Amino acid sequence: MWGAWFGGNGGQKRKDAPKKAILDLRQQLDMLQKRERHLENQMAKQDEIARENVTTNKTAARNALKRKKQHEHSLEQTNGQISMLEQQIYSIESANINQETLVAMKNAGAAMKQIHGKMTMEDVDTTMEQLREQHELTQEIGNAITSMPITEPIDEDELEADLAALEQENLDEKMLKTGTVPVADSLNRLPKAANGELKGKSKAPVEEEDEEEELRKLQAEMAM
Repeated sequence: MWGAWFGGNGGQKRKDAPKKAILDLRQQLDMLQKRERHLENQMAKQDEIARENVTTNKTAARNALKRKKQHEHSLEQTNGQISMLEQQIYSIESANINQETLVAMKNAGAAMKQIHGKMTMEDVDTTMEQLREQHELTQEIGNAITSMPITEPIDEDELEADLAALEQENLDEKMLKTGTVPVADSLNRLPKAANGELKGKSKAPVEEEDEEEELRKLQAEMAM
């Protein structure tokens, strides 16, 4: 009682009513389709009997045609009942689909209403404006980062001077290896210590000549 009052079992029965009606109609339709096939077979059988007796036994042939006409009349009624049941099944299925679609749309509307809650178009506009501001700020920060140099600019004149010095050094090394550098230039490129050693060696013959001169003088004095 209380379940029917609050729509418990009654609601479920109302929900299952279309399915039960469709099931009953399909069962009746199946029975009528079987009757349809049976009547068609009987008509074919009576037609065969009439053809077999048309020349030998006209009474049997006439009775067979009479039964065939009765079967045709029953078949027409059966076909009409089948058409009505098929139409009812189609109508109930369509109505049930429409009802379920409407319920689904109502549930979707309630869900969307719950999702939106207290959201208004002003909230949406405010949020979109904040997103645009943040996007613009991001672009400005990116432009500032990429436009500011991280290191000091390089002196191009100093760079060219260093490059010219390296080229001259490389050229001098190649000329030394091939022997095309002047002797004076090669001597000037030697270290100072090496130049000093060469100058010291040039004085050795002079000292030897002085010693020989003194020796000759000593020999002359002894001969006297």
